[in-house]
Amino acid sequence: MLHGARILVAPLDWGLGHAARCVPVIKALQAHGAVPILGADGGPMALLRQEFPALEHVRIPGAVVRYGRGSSQLWSLTRQFPAMIRSVRAEHALFQRLKQQLQLDAVISDQRFGLRSDDLPSVLITHQVFPFTPIAQGALRRFNRWQISRFDRCWVMDEAEAPGLAGDLSHGAQLPTNARYIGAVSRFDPHMQATERKGFRIVAVISGPEPQRTMLEGSLIEQLQHTEGQHLLIQGLPAKPGDRQQGNVRVRGHLSGQDLQQALLGAELIISRSGYTTLMDLAAIRRSALIVPTPGQPEQEYLGTLHARTGRFFVQKQSALNVADALQQVLPEQRHSGSGSALEQALKDLAALIGR
Repeated sequence: MLHGARILVAPLDWGLGHAARCVPVIKALQAHGAVPILGADGGPMALLRQEFPALEHVRIPGAVVRYGRGSSQLWSLTRQFPAMIRSVRAEHALFQRLKQQLQLDAVISDQRFGLRSDDLPSVLITHQVFPFTPIAQGALRRFNRWQISRFDRCWVMDEAEAPGLAGDLSHGAQLPTNARYIGAVSRFDPHMQATERKGFRIVAVISGPEPQRTMLEGSLIEQLQHTEGQHLLIQGLPAKPGDRQQGNVRVRGHLSGQDLQQALLGAELIISRSGYTTLMDLAAIRRSALIVPTPGQPEQEYLGTLHARTGRFFVQKQSALNVADALQQVLPEQRHSGSGSALEQALKDLAALIGR
């Protein structure tokens, strides 16, 4: 279907979630004969190269976003907004050179608005069709919709039936005309069973912007060391892999997707951020978790509020983290609707755009 098509796949570099959810898309492209090219930087590039060491890759830098230490990130993100806009313009200028250099047939951009072209089939991956912000939300949504309209297609990573996993972020009054739901896509194999018990009672997976990532890591290690059993904490640092024992807590910089899935399947309790890719991965293996939204991050705080209401996850604020309390909760088994057929249809549509 896509035999020989050279397709750049480029995730946003805020944390690791965007790169992780591109993994199943890249595998699907390969299954249909396409030649994916990795476009990323930093941690996301390290993650993708670990998963696909043989694939061609190109560095595409993005804005370095840093959160403040407090619970409100409004002022911190507002100050960085001009740099974000400059980054979009810079990556667009870079892409105009790269598309010829790499001899591309198409581009799939995960939430990177600058990676598109009027003369090349361009796909945007997102779940934030209707984003939230504490101020000027109407203006942000109009800007977001305009950016989506500049792509040939928009693939919305969520279940078509509301509220799905993203709730109002992906299910608004009217979906853009070029958008389609492709399901809750995950790099995890929903049919995999735990093959061995690792001995980890609690598995904590953290990532995201600093300094909040390090602050959560410190709080978790302190509480896990006072919790009976052996525990695993994964730092979400693929560019800085490490492995150390800190009391009864094993601390790993990063795990491959397969190793991470095995660790999660064997855990009594999973702790993670409420990042959207993490929620899709957990749904794929039908596991719930204690989710801890990044303070002041509107999307993660909304997803925490949403799923505290739906009951699909147990939610705590970072400032009120209580691992002992989470262990007492009876967490529900997740339902997973699957995404294979919807993604397959999207790929067939992409092949038609390319002319294959």
